Amino acid sequence: MILWLWLCWGFPTSAGQPDSELMARYLEEQLLADYSIMEQVARRVPRQAKFLQRLETRPRMSEFNVRSTIISRYAFTTVSCTMVNSGSEAREAVFEMQIPAAAFISNFTMSIGNKTYYGEVTGKEKKNSSDDKTRHNKPPSPTDGRENGYETFKASVFIPRKMQARFLLHYEELLQRRLGKYEYTVSIRPQQLVGRLRVEVNILENSGIVSLEVPPLRNSKQKGNGKAEGDVSPPPSTVIGHTKTLAKVTFNPSVVEQSRIARNGILGDFIIRYDVNRELSVGDVQILNGYFVHYFAPTDLPPLPKNVVFVLDSSASMVGTKLKQTKEALFTILQDLRPEDHFNIIGFSNRIKVWQQDRLVPVTPNNIRDAKKYIHNMSPTGGTNINGALQTGAKLLNDYIAQNDIDARSVSLIIFLTDGRPTVGETQSSKILSNTKDAIRDKFCLFTIGIGNDVDHKLLERMALENCGMTRHFQEDEDAASHLKGFYDEIGTPLLSDIRVDYPEDDVEQVTQNFFPNYFNGSEIIIAGKLINRTSDKLHVEVTASNSKKYILLKTDVAIDLPSRNDIRGVPGLEDGKGDKNYIERAWSYLTIKELLNSRLKSDDSREKDYLMEKAKSMALAYNFVTPFTVLKMREAGLHSEPPQEEFISPSTDGIGEKLQSLQGHKAPPGIRREQDKQRIKVSKTSADGDPHFVIDFPSGKFSVCFNIDGEPGDILRLVSDHKESGVTVNGQLIGAPAPPNGHKKHRTYFSTITILSNKPERSYLEITPRRIILDDGERLVLSCGRSAVVRSRSLEVSISANANITVTIRDTISFVILIHRYKKPAPYQRNHLGFYISNSKGLSSDSHGLLGQFLNHEVKLLQEPLNTSHQQAGQNQTQELKPNPTTTLKVKGRLVPVVWKQRRIYNGQQEVECWFAKNNADKLIDGSYKDYLASHPFDTGSSFGTVNSL
Repeated sequence: MILWLWLCWGFPTSAGQPDSELMARYLEEQLLADYSIMEQVARRVPRQAKFLQRLETRPRMSEFNVRSTIISRYAFTTVSCTMVNSGSEAREAVFEMQIPAAAFISNFTMSIGNKTYYGEVTGKEKKNSSDDKTRHNKPPSPTDGRENGYETFKASVFIPRKMQARFLLHYEELLQRRLGKYEYTVSIRPQQLVGRLRVEVNILENSGIVSLEVPPLRNSKQKGNGKAEGDVSPPPSTVIGHTKTLAKVTFNPSVVEQSRIARNGILGDFIIRYDVNRELSVGDVQILNGYFVHYFAPTDLPPLPKNVVFVLDSSASMVGTKLKQTKEALFTILQDLRPEDHFNIIGFSNRIKVWQQDRLVPVTPNNIRDAKKYIHNMSPTGGTNINGALQTGAKLLNDYIAQNDIDARSVSLIIFLTDGRPTVGETQSSKILSNTKDAIRDKFCLFTIGIGNDVDHKLLERMALENCGMTRHFQEDEDAASHLKGFYDEIGTPLLSDIRVDYPEDDVEQVTQNFFPNYFNGSEIIIAGKLINRTSDKLHVEVTASNSKKYILLKTDVAIDLPSRNDIRGVPGLEDGKGDKNYIERAWSYLTIKELLNSRLKSDDSREKDYLMEKAKSMALAYNFVTPFTVLKMREAGLHSEPPQEEFISPSTDGIGEKLQSLQGHKAPPGIRREQDKQRIKVSKTSADGDPHFVIDFPSGKFSVCFNIDGEPGDILRLVSDHKESGVTVNGQLIGAPAPPNGHKKHRTYFSTITILSNKPERSYLEITPRRIILDDGERLVLSCGRSAVVRSRSLEVSISANANITVTIRDTISFVILIHRYKKPAPYQRNHLGFYISNSKGLSSDSHGLLGQFLNHEVKLLQEPLNTSHQQAGQNQTQELKPNPTTTLKVKGRLVPVVWKQRRIYNGQQEVECWFAKNNADKLIDGSYKDYLASHPFDTGSSFGTVNSL
């Protein structure tokens, strides 16, 4: 579920760089991948014809810090974010954080300017449940807005001008063991490069830490498989250190290191995996201040035999990748079946097709071969008869159990996979649930898998919960084959069945679930409760279960007086905790609330549902957890309250929340415009655009001059050079393309990059391509050309009109407009490119130079006489009467230049300009020759021929 609150977001900051680093950083940028990824996350704004729509950009994010402490699998996480609004008016900021769907948010605090707001968990009225559905106004999705087990906390607020906002988000979760590892994940998706980014994770496990690993960053499409592929080294700047029971992992990438990973600020998931020492006994029982938690995960047991029925959706919606990946996964799963297992396969659409009628077959090479053939020949067709398929599978498995002398300790299960909702047969969810429960009759477990966005996730979840199974959901664009195999690996090796954990009734109360149908290899059973008799010095524990060889009974007495072992005070790295440090109590409350939510989901009795809801709400309020029955409302603190502090709130702080509702009462401050005024940009005809075609406008003479430059791909042309006086230099780099058919040119060239450099009053530069803009004024920002924005500093303003143009204003006296030319389906001779236009040149000196700059403050006279006649000047009134004449000449600094009359298209090809055209690469029109205007690199600020300087 996407969780809304009105709060914060921003842009990155970084320390200023020495002059010598500019070229290195530029080269580094060129080595990075193309910036097209920015468009995948950029907000697209409708194109506004030729003119700039001035929209303020988001504030800059100066800090993103995550600090976590994991104590005996229970994780406390604090996310802090600082945003800075350096603009001249209030700007909206958005803070966004993906958190595990199983986590509970317990606190959220923000400080905006001189005001502090704190979160208060309150009960939700029953009627709000339907209100919420109406408010979100979107159909339920498999994860209710989640991204494969993750939820998005999102908040926005307006930050006043020249002020900053700070946000602290706290959440808690109990780590689940899968495939033999605990996995702790932090989503690092600030959506921009951040000046100070740090993740610190401290782990304390008294049982001893083993197999600690930090795989590479994982993107969203890789979520769920739990396996690293290819490079398995930790992300850059990761530091790992640990002793037998303590571990500390830090991730602190610089801005450059962040840009190498993802220049749009979406780095991915930072993952830590580890396990603890364990042995075949009653497990690890920890007790602290009247509460206990019991972890049970035996190893080195022989696997139990399985009786498994695969029920696979083969309806028409499975066509293509989904069915292909399902088949690939099943081929691997069949190969992993053990000789003592038995199995069958059912394919269903509007018809039910059973591979082997009325029986389960043993695992033999011939049966595996035939099963693969059957799966290979499955073809997508028809509707989705979920009820009929489950009834057939349940009857098949029930009959097999009843009619065969199977091992009493074997594990029977159905693995059900679908990508849609019921469309054939029984389509009412309540009837399907009732029919499935009646058919299974608690004799075996049902595991459900949903693929894509069309499945009824709640139906699959409830079917699994009511029948002792688990559910998984995978997005359609993910690697379903590896996900399916990973899920099967979790349940493919049952080690124990009918596990029961008992404690003396007179010693404990409010114990969480203590009976489990199965224990699978690589998982973990967790029980928690409260002690009644705190004066006792021990707790008796019994575990009964069965495995493939015998029934087992494990007994032990656990000492209760263990404050020195389980109290975390004084542990290095955890000394900043405040308040209640009883992490075991919070783990108990976490498990209890989860069980109440699941029990309510399974219940059909309205009174029981209301009772379970009130009980869960009461406990959530007591422990400050945000649940489906509680909301987090923001309150303004007193006038003299302190802003949220930097310190990390450790294990027994206000924890972590699962679902966040909307923050009410925060609207735009009075006078703040929701939409910026749409201002027209002023663009003169003086420009370099196209192939490239140059135009110089002489308003006083009421005429324009144009010329072409036939450069080579890779050439860097100096367009404006006034570095010594105004401090401004503009260079443009050419990209090549084939010439059109039947043309006179051997190739075409366009501007692929425009670099604008300025050293007054402070050093800065802009590098612009059709896809992205890099602004470095001591703090580097990377902006997408696909998002409208305005960025201002003390002497520089950059205004972006999405996918249309960029206006750069320097000290309010110099303005350049860069037009963006992009093609959806370019011809072979077309390339995405830029056009450069000079809007305001008042701030450029009379000594400015460059292919365009040399004409800005010098008059050019238009003559109508032949070259060998007296120079009769064409006055202003005569200019309009001039006719195209092959002998018309220009007088430029004493040089006579023959010109001809032409028309040129400018402004994205939407307007025409009439001009006098100078041939031969502007021979005699420009000072020197074309090659004198070649820069050695984009940062070359040399202002005289043959001179090379660097910013």
